[in-house]
Amino acid sequence: MPPPISLPRLQSHLEALSAFGRGAPGQGITRSCWSPAHEEARSWLIARMKDAGLTTWIDEAGNTFGRRGEGGPTVMTGSHIDTVPQGGPLDGALGVLAALECLQTIHEAGIRTRRPLTLAAWSDEEGRYLGLFGSRAFAGRLDPRKIPLVQSADGDRLVDAMTRAGFDPMEAPKARCDPRRLHAYLELHIEQGPHLEAQRIPIGVVEGIVGIRRSWVAFTGQPDHAGTTPMERRRDAFLGAAEYALGARELVVTRGSGKSVTNFGRVELAPGVANIVPARARLLHEMRELDPTVLARLERGCAAFARQVARRRGLRVKIEPLSRSEPVRCAPRVMEAVEQAAAELRLKYRRMPSGAGHDAQMLAAVTDSGMLFIPSRGGRSHRPDERSDWRAIERGTNVLLGALLRLAG
Repeated sequence: MPPPISLPRLQSHLEALSAFGRGAPGQGITRSCWSPAHEEARSWLIARMKDAGLTTWIDEAGNTFGRRGEGGPTVMTGSHIDTVPQGGPLDGALGVLAALECLQTIHEAGIRTRRPLTLAAWSDEEGRYLGLFGSRAFAGRLDPRKIPLVQSADGDRLVDAMTRAGFDPMEAPKARCDPRRLHAYLELHIEQGPHLEAQRIPIGVVEGIVGIRRSWVAFTGQPDHAGTTPMERRRDAFLGAAEYALGARELVVTRGSGKSVTNFGRVELAPGVANIVPARARLLHEMRELDPTVLARLERGCAAFARQVARRRGLRVKIEPLSRSEPVRCAPRVMEAVEQAAAELRLKYRRMPSGAGHDAQMLAAVTDSGMLFIPSRGGRSHRPDERSDWRAIERGTNVLLGALLRLAG
C-alpha cells in the first residue's frame, strides 16, 4: 500500500490557489483562462510543481505540465485551474492539486515507477472562449480556421485574450500530442451533483461522460411601436424565443433518455426597450446526454421545433452552433485501477455517468481515459458555496494515488 498523501499540505495548496481571482465575500472566484488572475495562478502552480521535483513546461495552447520520470508512454493526471464566473474553490482546482500532491508523495517516498507520470492543468476547460480548449488542442481536435472567430459571450476575442497573456493563438494547434507517448489519463473531480452524498458512497467511478451541444438560437421579427401596434399584428421575436424555450425543454424531457438535460443560460433582446416590440431575441441553448443516438435525435428535434415556432409566428430563425463534444465511455482498465485502489482502502464505490463535460473526454480520443468523483456537499457546484468535506478530499486523493501507481507500474 502506498504512503498516505499529506492532507494539510493539500489543504494549504487549495486555500492558496483559491485566493487568485477571489471577489468580495459571497461573490466566489472568477479566474477565467488567460485573465491576469489565471496567469498569476499559473505562475504559482509552476513554482509548486518545481517544489515537488517535477520538470515543468507550457505548450502552445496554454496547457501547463509537470513530469516525473523519463522513458516510455506516460500516465497523465490533472484537470484545470480556470473557473466559471463567481465559481467555487474545487471545480478543476482539486483535480490539479490532488494530482500534484500524489506526485509529490511519490517523489518524497522515492517510489520508482516503470512509466513516467505527468500532471496537466488544461486551459479554458470552462469555455469562456471555447470549451475544453487546451485538451481539445492536445488531442488534435482544434480547428485552426475557427481560432480567429472564437469569442466570449461578452465579445472578447480568443486571439486578443491569448495575446494579452503572451501566447500566439495561431500556434495553439501545435500542442497536438503524439498518442504513442501516452499510456493512460485519470482525472479526479468533485461530483458536482447530489448522488454520492445522498447514498453515502465516498468514491464514484465514472463510466462515461455526456456529450454537449451549445448553440445560439436567434429569432428575428419586426420592431413596432409597443403602444399602437395591435397585438394580433405583432411579430414579436421574444414570444417566439419564449415558446421555443418551453417547448424545447418539454421535448428533451419527453423524448430524451430520462437522463437528458437542457438549459438556457443567456437571453438577449433587441432593441431592448419597453416601448418597442422586440425585433430580435437570441437564446444560448445547451443540451447534454450520454447516448449519442439520443443526443442527435434531440438536436434534430429542437431544430425542427424552432422552425415550426418561427413559421407560426411570422419570424425568421437561425441556429448558430457554438461548440459540440461527443459522449465518451471511460476505459475499463482505468476504471478497474480506481476500483482496486478504493477496495485496498476499504472504501465503497459505485460506477456512474458524468453529467458534466471534462477534459477526460478529449483525452479519450488519444489514450485510455477515466475519472473518479468524490461527493459534493449538497450537490453544489459552479457557485461560491461549492464544498467537499476534507475527509472526502483526503479519501479521493489517496484513491487517485493508488490508481496512478497501478497504471504507472
